[in-house]
Amino acid sequence: MNNNKKKLVDANSTELTKKSKRKLLGKQKMLILMSLPFVLYIILFRYIPLWGWTMAFQDYKPYKSFGEQDWVGLKWFVQLFADKEFLLSLRNTVGMSLISTALGYITAIIIAVFLNEVRYIGVKRFVQTVSYLPHFLSWVIVTGLVANVLSVEDGILNNILMSLHLIKEPVKWLSIPKYFWHIIGWTYVWKEVGWNTIVYLGAMTAIDPCLYEAAQIDGCGRLRKIWHITLPGIKPTIIIMMIMSAGHILDANFEMPYLLQNGMIQDVAETIDIYVLKYGFKLSRYGLATAAGIFKNVVNIILLVIANYIAKKSGEERLI
Repeated sequence: MNNNKKKLVDANSTELTKKSKRKLLGKQKMLILMSLPFVLYIILFRYIPLWGWTMAFQDYKPYKSFGEQDWVGLKWFVQLFADKEFLLSLRNTVGMSLISTALGYITAIIIAVFLNEVRYIGVKRFVQTVSYLPHFLSWVIVTGLVANVLSVEDGILNNILMSLHLIKEPVKWLSIPKYFWHIIGWTYVWKEVGWNTIVYLGAMTAIDPCLYEAAQIDGCGRLRKIWHITLPGIKPTIIIMMIMSAGHILDANFEMPYLLQNGMIQDVAETIDIYVLKYGFKLSRYGLATAAGIFKNVVNIILLVIANYIAKKSGEERLI
């Protein structure tokens, strides 16, 4: 008898759960319909193209059907890691990404902290507007601006340095390998620092103002408030942003290195994306190019998972 009652109760609860789910779906019908185009976009342009990864395991010929392709196993991956040009592009990609990420984080946090301390709303809004406007420029336009600023003949940077007698003759900034990564990094900062600052300013608004008032009563100055209240308050946001950036270490900016590269800086300018473009479209070595693309994405995923795991073990905020 008790077993029958228990089964009846379980059946009723299951039926109620199904009804509540259907009711909830009915209430959110419009939201589901609105999200449908974005889901289809992800499926069509993110997941279906993964079918092309099979080229990394084939001696792919465009004039052959899928069933007629010759499968070569891991041949292209072995050849990839034996290719000095790929290893060079890997080094360049990691170097540019680390410089851009480090500079981007430090400058964004510093500017956000300074703006949070500004009491004049007009000044604060002006600085925010000026700093995040470059974000809306395409990288092609930004590259053209950088090329003009660093031009040997009439570049504004050379003109300023020469007028201040800091240099005797124009410097060929875009032809000296040791400057190239730093040019990429600081250009990224100029373009994206304002946009990245918004994230940290938003996190600062969630900090309880009572903490600042209590610190003021205890005699804390601005620097101590920043160190003991502001920075710990945005620490979870900083951790999340760092985890997300770990998944983009091999996604160095493509447009700037590609458009600014020349024969004198070729060894420091070629990234993995440029390598894929070169071997996939120019040299028609589709298998090798696809293998390089797979390697980049798999490493990014692994780095993301590792960063998330470390944050979890350290008791910090995490994505998953």
